Amino acid sequence: MRDAYIYILIAALVTYAIRVLPLTLIRKPIQNTFIKSFLYYVPYITLAVMTFPAIVEATQSPIAGCIALVVGILASWFGLGLFPVACICCVVVFVAEFVLI
Repeated sequence: MRDAYIYILIAALVTYAIRVLPLTLIRKPIQNTFIKSFLYYVPYITLAVMTFPAIVEATQSPIAGCIALVVGILASWFGLGLFPVACICCVVVFVAEFVLI
């Protein structure tokens, strides 16, 4: 039980340091274009890294998840909104799992 408190304390310190250090160390506006572009894309990359495994593993068959992912990318590429893309992906997963299993 004592180890759990140590782990929680370490996790809290790391989380605090990650959030506070940039605020205290970086006082001037960032001029480097590479760093600015890197920081611009960090939220999108983080969202993709968390979402992609969930899309593939949330279904009974990973193949159905991959098919729905490709169909969702194509549907959004052609300008459909979030709700229609989600509905289309759900239908694709339902049909793909019905056919594959």
